Amino acid sequence: MRNLLIVFFGILLFTGCQKDRKPETETTTQFTFAFLTDIHVQPELKATEGFKQAITRVNELDPDFVITGGDLIMDALGVSYGRADSLYTLYNNVAEEFNMPVYNTVGNHEAFGVYMESGIDTTHEEYNKKMFEHRIGDRYYSFDHKGWHFIVLDAIGVKPERQYYGNIDEAQIEWLKSDLENLSKETPIVISVHIPFITAMTQLREGPLAPNNEGIVITNARDVLLLLYEYNLKLVLQGHLHFLEDLYVGGKTHFLTGGAVCAAWWKGPRGDMEEGFVLVKVNDDDIDWEYIDYGWEAVTTGN
Repeated sequence: MRNLLIVFFGILLFTGCQKDRKPETETTTQFTFAFLTDIHVQPELKATEGFKQAITRVNELDPDFVITGGDLIMDALGVSYGRADSLYTLYNNVAEEFNMPVYNTVGNHEAFGVYMESGIDTTHEEYNKKMFEHRIGDRYYSFDHKGWHFIVLDAIGVKPERQYYGNIDEAQIEWLKSDLENLSKETPIVISVHIPFITAMTQLREGPLAPNNEGIVITNARDVLLLLYEYNLKLVLQGHLHFLEDLYVGGKTHFLTGGAVCAAWWKGPRGDMEEGFVLVKVNDDDIDWEYIDYGWEAVTTGN
């Protein structure tokens, strides 16, 4: 698997170990789901055709459902209302081709009119993530599937100077506390966010002492993760970086940054990473995953 960085913290995994088999009388929970992040659909660069090709591959694999990891469109931050409106319409129309339920995560590129060059006033009724809420749905929520609990969070904060940064706001933190109160500590949990909680990308590319900036990671990640410390957090799905990595922390939690459907923003592979998405396979209390290259070839000239 190309461009894959796997880091193990805490408990090491040893090869050759086998788990005790379940008695035949016990039931087995098995299902799959797809994680598609950083789609950046747009009329240009034949991105719509690329997104449709990714959907065709997902439908062939036939997972139980899809989670998107944010940056569905390209983009709403610094454009006019008409452009942003058309991009949301484009995404919704194409996403109807999925044959299974789709659970969306909000990304920074869905935040309408945040950049000053958009010409949008902060009093606009669809400013920031209101457009996402009106066109797509809730920016944070949870759902259950076959005994697993899935939590989708909004990791996009916006500063008064109209710049985004990684942040889980106080309203979500209070909601998350309430959501967790209804769970058994043994229930397997999956979280989806756009901006990562943690990543090793910066250190890998720039050196071991290089810091992450506030647009690359969630600035209050530790506070949020401490709420989940005593729970069975199995998997955190992350996007934003157009990078593929699996950080295995504390012997129980995978922080999986899921590459990008558009790779280098529909201009071809990003390094060795092709356009793709992640297919997650659940088997009882365990997960496995693979990065699916769905075969797109970028158009490098014209529209």
